[in-house]
Amino acid sequence: MNLFEQQALNRRRTWIVMAVFIALLLVVGAGFDVFILGEGQMFVPLGTAMALMLGGGQAWWSLRFGDRAVLTSTSAQPLTDLLSQSPTEEMAFRYRQLDNVVEEMAIAAGLPKPAVYVIPDPDPNAFATGRDAEHASVAVTEGLLKALTRDELQGVLAHELSHVRNLDIRLMTVVAALVGALALLADWSSRIMRFGGSGGRRSRGKSGKGGGALVLVFFAVWILAVVLAPLLGRLLALGVSRRREYLADASGAELTRNPLGLASALEKIEAAVEPTASVKRGSAHLCIADPIGRSLNDEEGGWSSLLATHPPMAKRIAALKEMAFVAAPSPR
Repeated sequence: MNLFEQQALNRRRTWIVMAVFIALLLVVGAGFDVFILGEGQMFVPLGTAMALMLGGGQAWWSLRFGDRAVLTSTSAQPLTDLLSQSPTEEMAFRYRQLDNVVEEMAIAAGLPKPAVYVIPDPDPNAFATGRDAEHASVAVTEGLLKALTRDELQGVLAHELSHVRNLDIRLMTVVAALVGALALLADWSSRIMRFGGSGGRRSRGKSGKGGGALVLVFFAVWILAVVLAPLLGRLLALGVSRRREYLADASGAELTRNPLGLASALEKIEAAVEPTASVKRGSAHLCIADPIGRSLNDEEGGWSSLLATHPPMAKRIAALKEMAFVAAPSPR
């Protein structure tokens, strides 16, 4: 599979996951209408509207202010501020190199230059955030700047700017907001069921045999959705995150024409054993490597394929090395 086929496949899979996510949100809301508010008839789709409004409202807030919250939580400092604070000669060189490489990769990707931040953390890591290319930011740790060569840094920043170019930063922000909305809506529905919701019992008594069977099936689906929605939402979010990492690796290699630079950077990042303490668990999916260092991310299959925030690093490195040695097609 070549680079463009891989990109197309990952995009298709991501949209499938997003469709399932929205369907879950609507099932929880529609069930609320039928079994809590209605008597077998959905007179006013209040729950459905509430589900869409809640998900949309959280997504809007995250798109507008989520990047500021993430950067603040990591204590990230603007690169321009650091350059004006009379850093050591070594760090001044690394800061200028970071600024130059970000500008180079932004030009290669056809993007405006994003705001650049540095996180005061010794563990090598990086992430991109923002709602679109015009409002994007990239952040790298001090540990990353000290550990990588210029080619390796170029590979990491190409990976992060690929997230910006592919609008992964917007997608993951919306997905994270929908996870929260789905969990909140499911919690409200379960609380109302426990404390007096009885519309479902009345509706089943008044339905005909065929309609009653359909109501029972939908009721069972809705109960499962309410109970499992938070877990399913989290699993779907993780699935999107893992797919996006593969796509960003491939897109980053396309920008630099040097897959081995990113492969070498990932090897150094993987070799660092300390977690990225400055990055909180809620932002782990944004990073190029799992900042918490969970062993689930080192494996594939079973629970690892469901719960890991990132695909196995060894598999990502192997894919990049394979790209580097694919023979060019012979001219006709």
